[in-house]
Amino acid sequence: MAKKTFEQAIQKLEQIVQELEYGDQPLEKALNKFEEGVKLSKFCSEKLDETEKKVTILLQDQKGNLFEKPFSSNNETENE
Repeated sequence: MAKKTFEQAIQKLEQIVQELEYGDQPLEKALNKFEEGVKLSKFCSEKLDETEKKVTILLQDQKGNLFEKPFSSNNETENE
């Protein structure tokens, strides 16, 4: 099995949520989908944590001191 990406996992998770919301599946199949969704959610959370750590490393100054810079989207910047 090929290594899945964050984007693939999110897309599959969204699909599972839609299938579960529709509610036309037998209980056993719905439970299996739910379990798969929990695993995908955990995978995505771990990927986000890894990415956050990488960003933190990139925010070190030349002396190796960490500094925090809050992330703001374009919308937040425009609204301020």
